[in-house]
Amino acid sequence: MIALLVAGGVALLFTLFMTPLFIRLFNRLKWGQFIRDDGPQSHHTKRGTPTMGGIIFILGAVIGYFVGHWVASAAPTLSALLVIYLMVGLAIIGFIDDFLKTRNQRSLGLGGWSKIIGQVVVAGGFAALALNFPDSHGLTPASSTISVVRDIPWLDLASFGVIAGGILFAIWVTLIIVSASNGVNVADGLDGLATGAAIFAIASYIFVGFWQSNQWCFSRHIDIEVLYKCYAVRDPFDVAVIAAAICGALIGFLWWNTSPAQIFMGDTGSLGLGGALAGLAIVSRTELLLILIGGLFLIVTGSVILQRAYFKLTKGKRIFLMSPLHHHFELKGWAEITVVVRFWLISGLFVAVGVGLFYLEWINQ
Repeated sequence: MIALLVAGGVALLFTLFMTPLFIRLFNRLKWGQFIRDDGPQSHHTKRGTPTMGGIIFILGAVIGYFVGHWVASAAPTLSALLVIYLMVGLAIIGFIDDFLKTRNQRSLGLGGWSKIIGQVVVAGGFAALALNFPDSHGLTPASSTISVVRDIPWLDLASFGVIAGGILFAIWVTLIIVSASNGVNVADGLDGLATGAAIFAIASYIFVGFWQSNQWCFSRHIDIEVLYKCYAVRDPFDVAVIAAAICGALIGFLWWNTSPAQIFMGDTGSLGLGGALAGLAIVSRTELLLILIGGLFLIVTGSVILQRAYFKLTKGKRIFLMSPLHHHFELKGWAEITVVVRFWLISGLFVAVGVGLFYLEWINQ
């Protein structure tokens, strides 16, 4: 427990007190946000606001995680390290995108396909590692079986054979990782929107990891009467620790990122957060539950897909005044802070339902 508390606390304090220093540094480096000409007119006042703030909370989360383990005299686990790998790896893709935008002073950095290729490469590395390195109980960080709140036995990709199963697993986790990272990226359009929604989503994995650790199949205290309800996952408590570190870092960052934002997370932060969210879902065996936990990101991304599809099919007509969805409500006259808070509430409701289903499955076993 000490590792979890220290990790979250150190990460929060780091971002809360160090962000102003990074803001000055980014201003000196001229890492300012470029605003699209076709975006809401109210956003043009944000031009030049420091961006790439994801560097701060990712650094804070990593520092918090390792300090927590140092204080608790505990060794880092592969599951948590893989979450960090996804978060940092995708953040690097986002940093390249952000850097090109600030250097060229345009809203387009990396091309769409270049960004996707980078995400696929990072996801491929995760897939190659996640089914290897079993612990003393034979558990690997990820499972070849598709899961909701635990593995579904009849959806084991390994049943197609070692090679085919490995390829299908790589495709499956790549789909999750690319979808989650792009979902958070699309939602990052208003001050504090993606940060607050990510806090809700990431915090759910503190509960998931802690509960799985308490009901772990290999715990000495586990009662034989509830053994059939236990969780056969690797490193469940450390999943809660890294989730706490990320969540703490985001809370400290939100202090400076809320309206009016003094710094933006940029693609550096949004892609990294999406990667962390996907990694937490995969190593905790709650992959399909991520649809609910990340429900807001799904809705916002879906609004973009619907808008583009309808525009092409009707040759110029639109469903929304502008996509993503949060810009639609801005153009309808909602204040930015109103949109953000209401979307936070929607995110919180999705997370509550997701965590509720996770617990309900356990009590109904």
